[in-house]
Amino acid sequence: MGMTGTTIMSTEAILELTQWLSPAFPLGAFAYSHGLEAAIEAGQVSDAQALEAWLGSVLQHGAGRSDAILLCHAMRGTPAAGDLAALAEALSASRERWMETREQGAAFVRTVNALKGTDRPEQPLPVAVGVAAANLGLGPEQVAALYLHAFVSNLVSVGVRFVPLGQTAGQGVLARLKPKIVELAEIAAKASLDEIGGAAFGADMAAMRHEEMEVRLFKS
Repeated sequence: MGMTGTTIMSTEAILELTQWLSPAFPLGAFAYSHGLEAAIEAGQVSDAQALEAWLGSVLQHGAGRSDAILLCHAMRGTPAAGDLAALAEALSASRERWMETREQGAAFVRTVNALKGTDRPEQPLPVAVGVAAANLGLGPEQVAALYLHAFVSNLVSVGVRFVPLGQTAGQGVLARLKPKIVELAEIAAKASLDEIGGAAFGADMAAMRHEEMEVRLFKS
């Protein structure tokens, strides 16, 4: 049996979103550690178990959760993208976190504009992805899940390179975080903006310490 038109459209949409969130898409995501480099340098993250706990906290109580909620609202177009962008910037706990979301968002918008012939303004990354994904015909929970998976995948690669961990250990961390990603995406799709808030204080402090490191590999 061949695929229906609806199935083909959905598959193409998933492939397009996967392209946007892949390491090959020119965001420069590999250059950002979200403060993880400072945590590894300080000995707070020294093995796969510690990396999993760290990333789980960032997902559930930090930028992962906030970004997912912002993305889902951007897909719905309420409130306006400009207001969501301002909120995304205000939620950045440090200068480098602010640069991280701003610079990756700007790179994302530039590339999507070039590919699709659009002229969208630069926005922080979760808002930019949500706005661009609004016309793909995918559910907010699907987009949020893939966004969070890409976010965590990048940070796992930081751990693999810098702890260092073996590739298999890194993939094990990512696999064990999958249920949290799915659960968080479902929560974010239903959450109001009033439910945004962060309590990943260790990750925030690490990001601030990162700004003062004299020798470092990553921008954040």
